[in-house]
Amino acid sequence: MNIKEELTSRLQALGLDAYHGLWVGLESSVGLGELIQVQSPIDGQTVAELPGCSESQVSDAIEAATEAFQAWRSVPPPRRGEFVRQFGDRLRHHKNDLAFIVSAECGKIYQEALGEVQEMIDICDFAVGLSRQLYGLSIASERPAHRLAEQWHPLGPVGCISAFNFPVAVWAWNAAIAWVCGDPVVWKPSEKTPLCSLACQAIAGAVIRDFNEAPEGISILVVGDQQVGRQVAQSNSLPLISATGSVPMGRSVAGVVGSRLGRALLELGGNNAAIVTESADLKLALRGVLFSAVGTCGQRCTSLRRLILHDSVADGFLEQLKTAYRGLPIGNPLLPETLVGPLIDEAAFEKMQQSLQMAIEQGGTVFGGERLRSDEVAEAGVYVRPAIVEIGPDSQVLQNEVFAPVLYVNRYRDFDDAIAIQNNVPQGLSSAVFTSDVRQAEWFCSPVGSDCGIANVNIGTSGAEIGGAFGGEKETGGGRESGSDAWKSYMRRATNTINYSADLPLAQGIQFG
Repeated sequence: MNIKEELTSRLQALGLDAYHGLWVGLESSVGLGELIQVQSPIDGQTVAELPGCSESQVSDAIEAATEAFQAWRSVPPPRRGEFVRQFGDRLRHHKNDLAFIVSAECGKIYQEALGEVQEMIDICDFAVGLSRQLYGLSIASERPAHRLAEQWHPLGPVGCISAFNFPVAVWAWNAAIAWVCGDPVVWKPSEKTPLCSLACQAIAGAVIRDFNEAPEGISILVVGDQQVGRQVAQSNSLPLISATGSVPMGRSVAGVVGSRLGRALLELGGNNAAIVTESADLKLALRGVLFSAVGTCGQRCTSLRRLILHDSVADGFLEQLKTAYRGLPIGNPLLPETLVGPLIDEAAFEKMQQSLQMAIEQGGTVFGGERLRSDEVAEAGVYVRPAIVEIGPDSQVLQNEVFAPVLYVNRYRDFDDAIAIQNNVPQGLSSAVFTSDVRQAEWFCSPVGSDCGIANVNIGTSGAEIGGAFGGEKETGGGRESGSDAWKSYMRRATNTINYSADLPLAQGIQFG
């Protein structure tokens, strides 16, 4: 298969005949910024070139979103939900084409790419229902003939900065919720996966074209490098910046947004752990650990980085896990038999090797981790064998997340020690315990258990559903996206006091005059 030709064909099926770096609603424009070369991690070949946006183009895009907000905020929320419903239907129609583009451009296997597009569809379904449930509270007043009420209003245009590993779903999490809340979205995607964002914007543009109440500026795409992202984060016209990426990137965004007293919704590094107890269903645990550790070639924020095994099961479980690793089909992610695709690029491989070398220097024993030879994989991308590293729980290398299929293994005897090992990292996104002991399960989920935003029992660390709020604590950033009440981040709260009497009693019984 010629990936470039197939990509071009799939993009044309979505109405894309040219690659432009700026897209406001229905109109696309040639970028005036630096040229971006798009390489497929499958074979390392350049599949497209497009110019990014210039500083003035980004400013114009933000201005267009600000103007669109003036109209979109007045559209009734259920009508905004109808727009999202139609967008979700278009995603269903284009699911296979969009999944191919995701797989070809970011390297995840096709089944995972299909799952990512399904996440987009699912969040649209969630947001449609939400459009009729943007509830405020009625609050008892201490004053007679008074009523307190809470209302939620559209916040303003939202800046969304996304990463390469989930190049479409994370934007959809933000866009679907923001749209029903009355907010336009200015999207700055990863420069490694701009074709995915162009495909999504083409689909959104088609819905805007058919939906008379939707101003063109509710969906805006600005492709470019880090400077474009920084300009988005700096803009006072964007009251909320939702950013997904590394901890260093998050620190930068938080500093920029905080300096102007804006809101930052951050989804950053994971460094996630799973505990396998002495009572665990080991067959179930093996499957959960395997997918969490090697899915997307270890390039998920929820990927399993640390495995904490009880002494009584450690030897046997590790042997089964290594056997499973030896049999993993690694290769072209578009082939149905493949379970592990490539790393995104050479830089990711270098960071993986640096981490493995550091682990060896700190007394670790490494299984796997090498690059596949040309006679082992037909493609020219960066393909590696996932690594298992047995190492002490106090090793410094455990503190830093490596975005690659590296699984560190620790051992424990006491359950409290296992939880302490799990929590002893700066990040706090996802966690899991495999156990048949209800007390251990509840302890793990209690206030003295996992300190992560996601705490799972008898399931791995990855594969979150959209119905729950997604996000983590500590250096993961504290943001929450997707389900539950995450929508409140995209709105502003107003507390109303209504006096329907002829008197003017003051709160707290104050007498004045």
